Amino acid sequence: MMFAAGTAAIVVAMLLALVRAFLGPSLYDRVLAVNSFGTKTVLMIAVLGFLAGRPDFLDIALLYALINFIGIIAVLKFFRYGDLGRAGPKAAEEEIK
Repeated sequence: MMFAAGTAAIVVAMLLALVRAFLGPSLYDRVLAVNSFGTKTVLMIAVLGFLAGRPDFLDIALLYALINFIGIIAVLKFFRYGDLGRAGPKAAEEEIK
């Protein structure tokens, strides 16, 4: 019963994160909401794996967390620099010279 309440709370938090992702006033609010949704998805996978008695779901949850982290970093880098190939501000200065 307690896991059902926890799962319901995670689903509600995921829905609230989706609302913030669609209605967010700025880009960074939306990116933060998508990152939060990804984190809640990792929690959901872990809880469902526990309830199903499948400990290998934890490996899937960890892999999803890593993909979520790398994806958010890539999106933020793209919106900051407009390109995923640049290394950062120093690379932009070297291109100008």
